[in-house]
Amino acid sequence: MTLTIASPAPAFTLPATGGQEISLDNLKGRKVVLYFYPKDDTSGCTREAQDFQALRQDFAAADTEIIGVSPDSLKSHNKFRAKYGLDFTLASDEAKAMLEAYGVWVEKSMYGRKYTGVERTTVLIDGDGRVAQVWKKVKVPNHAKEVLEAARSL
Repeated sequence: MTLTIASPAPAFTLPATGGQEISLDNLKGRKVVLYFYPKDDTSGCTREAQDFQALRQDFAAADTEIIGVSPDSLKSHNKFRAKYGLDFTLASDEAKAMLEAYGVWVEKSMYGRKYTGVERTTVLIDGDGRVAQVWKKVKVPNHAKEVLEAARSL
Protein backbone atom coordinates (compact mmCIF):
# COMPACT_ATOMS: atom_id res chain seq x y z
CA MET A 1 0.00 0.00 0.00
CA THR A 2 1.17 3.51 -0.78
CA LEU A 3 0.33 6.27 1.65
CA THR A 4 -1.14 9.41 0.15
CA ILE A 5 -0.55 12.88 1.56
CA ALA A 6 -3.72 14.24 3.27
CA SER A 7 -5.35 10.80 3.38
CA PRO A 8 -6.30 9.31 6.77
CA ALA A 9 -3.41 7.41 8.32
CA PRO A 10 -4.19 3.70 8.74
CA ALA A 11 -5.55 3.00 12.23
CA PHE A 12 -3.51 0.79 14.53
CA THR A 13 -3.34 -0.50 18.08
CA LEU A 14 -0.07 -2.08 19.18
CA PRO A 15 1.59 -3.20 22.39
CA ALA A 16 4.23 -0.68 23.37
CA THR A 17 7.02 -0.13 25.85
CA GLY A 18 6.09 0.88 29.35
CA GLY A 19 3.37 -1.78 29.48
CA GLN A 20 0.98 0.31 27.43
CA GLU A 21 -0.99 -0.06 24.24
CA ILE A 22 -0.62 2.67 21.68
CA SER A 23 -3.25 3.50 19.09
CA LEU A 24 -3.75 6.23 16.54
CA ASP A 25 -7.15 7.04 18.08
CA ASN A 26 -5.52 7.87 21.43
CA LEU A 27 -3.15 10.31 19.70
CA LYS A 28 -5.81 12.43 17.96
CA GLY A 29 -5.13 16.13 18.34
CA ARG A 30 -1.35 15.61 18.44
CA LYS A 31 1.14 15.32 15.63
CA VAL A 32 2.79 11.92 15.43
CA VAL A 33 6.10 10.80 13.98
CA LEU A 34 5.93 7.09 13.18
CA TYR A 35 9.36 5.92 12.28
CA PHE A 36 9.64 2.36 11.05
CA TYR A 37 12.97 0.64 11.50
CA PRO A 38 14.25 -2.89 10.81
CA LYS A 39 15.81 -4.11 14.08
CA ASP A 40 16.64 -3.07 17.64
CA ASP A 41 20.31 -2.58 18.52
CA THR A 42 21.73 -2.58 14.99
CA SER A 43 24.01 0.28 13.98
CA GLY A 44 21.68 2.26 11.71
CA CYS A 45 18.64 1.72 13.91
CA THR A 46 20.57 2.71 17.03
CA ARG A 47 21.84 5.90 15.39
CA GLU A 48 18.33 6.80 14.21
CA ALA A 49 16.87 6.22 17.69
CA GLN A 50 19.62 8.31 19.29
CA ASP A 51 19.01 11.13 16.80
CA PHE A 52 15.29 11.21 17.62
CA GLN A 53 16.11 11.01 21.34
CA ALA A 54 18.50 13.97 21.07
CA LEU A 55 15.66 16.09 19.63
CA ARG A 56 12.99 14.71 21.98
CA GLN A 57 12.41 18.04 23.78
CA ASP A 58 12.18 19.90 20.47
CA PHE A 59 9.56 17.44 19.21
CA ALA A 60 7.65 17.82 22.50
CA ALA A 61 7.75 21.62 22.10
CA ALA A 62 6.24 21.11 18.61
CA ASP A 63 3.47 18.99 20.23
CA THR A 64 4.70 15.95 18.35
CA GLU A 65 4.81 12.38 19.68
CA ILE A 66 7.67 10.11 18.50
CA ILE A 67 6.89 6.41 18.08
CA GLY A 68 9.40 3.89 16.77
CA VAL A 69 7.88 0.75 15.23
CA SER A 70 9.56 -2.53 14.33
CA PRO A 71 8.64 -6.22 14.31
CA ASP A 72 10.87 -6.84 17.35
CA SER A 73 9.32 -8.11 20.59
CA LEU A 74 8.51 -5.86 23.55
CA LYS A 75 11.28 -7.62 25.48
CA SER A 76 13.75 -6.58 22.78
CA HIS A 77 12.34 -3.03 22.71
CA ASN A 78 12.64 -2.68 26.49
CA LYS A 79 16.29 -3.80 26.42
CA PHE A 80 17.01 -1.41 23.53
CA ARG A 81 15.39 1.52 25.37
CA ALA A 82 17.27 0.79 28.58
CA LYS A 83 20.64 0.34 26.85
CA TYR A 84 20.44 3.70 25.04
CA GLY A 85 18.33 5.74 27.48
CA LEU A 86 15.45 6.20 25.05
CA ASP A 87 12.37 7.77 26.62
CA PHE A 88 9.97 7.74 23.69
CA THR A 89 7.59 4.92 22.84
CA LEU A 90 8.62 1.86 20.86
CA ALA A 91 5.74 -0.22 19.51
CA SER A 92 5.96 -3.89 18.61
CA ASP A 93 4.28 -5.26 15.48
CA GLU A 94 5.30 -8.90 15.56
CA ALA A 95 2.22 -9.81 13.45
CA LYS A 96 3.34 -7.19 10.87
CA ALA A 97 -0.25 -6.07 10.16
CA MET A 98 0.50 -2.40 10.81
CA LEU A 99 3.80 -2.60 8.94
CA GLU A 100 1.86 -3.94 5.94
CA ALA A 101 -0.89 -1.32 6.31
CA TYR A 102 1.74 1.42 6.09
CA GLY A 103 3.46 -0.27 3.14
CA VAL A 104 6.82 -0.71 4.88
CA TRP A 105 6.94 -4.53 5.07
CA VAL A 106 8.55 -5.17 1.70
CA GLU A 107 10.70 -7.57 -0.25
CA LYS A 108 14.33 -6.57 0.04
CA SER A 109 17.53 -7.90 -1.42
CA MET A 110 20.98 -8.18 0.09
CA TYR A 111 23.91 -9.81 -1.68
CA GLY A 112 21.48 -11.28 -4.20
CA ARG A 113 19.35 -12.94 -1.51
CA LYS A 114 15.71 -11.87 -1.35
CA TYR A 115 13.94 -11.58 1.98
CA THR A 116 11.06 -9.65 3.54
CA GLY A 117 11.75 -6.87 6.01
CA VAL A 118 11.08 -3.31 7.10
CA GLU A 119 11.97 -0.54 4.68
CA ARG A 120 13.23 2.34 6.85
CA THR A 121 10.40 4.85 6.51
CA THR A 122 9.07 7.79 8.53
CA VAL A 123 5.48 9.04 8.42
CA LEU A 124 4.42 12.37 9.87
CA ILE A 125 0.74 12.43 10.86
CA ASP A 126 -1.08 15.68 11.62
CA GLY A 127 -3.39 16.32 14.57
CA ASP A 128 -6.40 15.23 12.51
CA GLY A 129 -4.91 11.79 11.88
CA ARG A 130 -3.99 12.49 8.27
CA VAL A 131 -0.70 11.72 6.54
CA ALA A 132 1.26 14.99 6.31
CA GLN A 133 4.56 13.69 4.93
CA VAL A 134 6.28 10.40 4.10
CA TRP A 135 10.01 9.69 3.90
CA LYS A 136 10.79 6.38 2.14
CA LYS A 137 14.13 4.56 2.17
CA VAL A 138 15.41 6.88 4.88
CA LYS A 139 19.09 7.68 5.16
CA VAL A 140 19.75 8.22 8.87
CA PRO A 141 22.16 11.22 8.97
CA ASN A 142 20.19 14.46 9.59
CA HIS A 143 16.86 12.68 9.11
CA ALA A 144 15.48 13.44 12.60
CA LYS A 145 16.23 17.16 12.10
CA GLU A 146 14.40 17.14 8.77
CA VAL A 147 11.36 15.48 10.37
CA LEU A 148 11.42 18.02 13.22
CA GLU A 149 11.38 20.91 10.75
CA ALA A 150 8.39 19.37 8.97
CA ALA A 151 6.57 18.86 12.30
CA ARG A 152 7.19 22.48 13.30
CA SER A 153 5.73 23.69 9.99
CA LEU A 154 2.41 21.86 10.50
